[in-house]
Amino acid sequence: MKPDEYGDNYHAHLLEQYKLYVEMADRVSQRRDQSNRFYVTIVSALVALLVVTARLGAADSIWAAALLIAGLFGVALSVIWIINIKSYRTLNSAKFAVINAIEGRLPTAGYSDEWELLRPKIGPPRYLQLSRVEQGVPYLTLLLFAGIAGYGVFLLCAG
Repeated sequence: MKPDEYGDNYHAHLLEQYKLYVEMADRVSQRRDQSNRFYVTIVSALVALLVVTARLGAADSIWAAALLIAGLFGVALSVIWIINIKSYRTLNSAKFAVINAIEGRLPTAGYSDEWELLRPKIGPPRYLQLSRVEQGVPYLTLLLFAGIAGYGVFLLCAG
């Protein structure tokens, strides 16, 4: 809607909507961080459980079954974690697209200008997006737990 169609409060309401949208984007980022902490806690607990099981000297068949179950659970958890991160990333991208559009109507465009500064015109990027970095962690846990499950299968077949 154009300012003359909206009325006298157009700019004040636009600024309030911008503030609200920036706050909502920040809350999504906080929820994303909490979600990642949850997955790290579950993965750590699962690895700790395997360590305790190994230290207790469980029978070979129980140890192999524990490895297989923990590995499969860890693989499933890692896949869900990857989907979760991609979902938050998509949501944040949409929110920042709206924020950037609103900034086009404001005197300054802080977020848009910041991204422009982070993207060089020539050469490799100077900034590695955190969402790209954080996606590596669940992929590594996926590989770890796939290896654990595979080792559990190997032990069960060998024993």
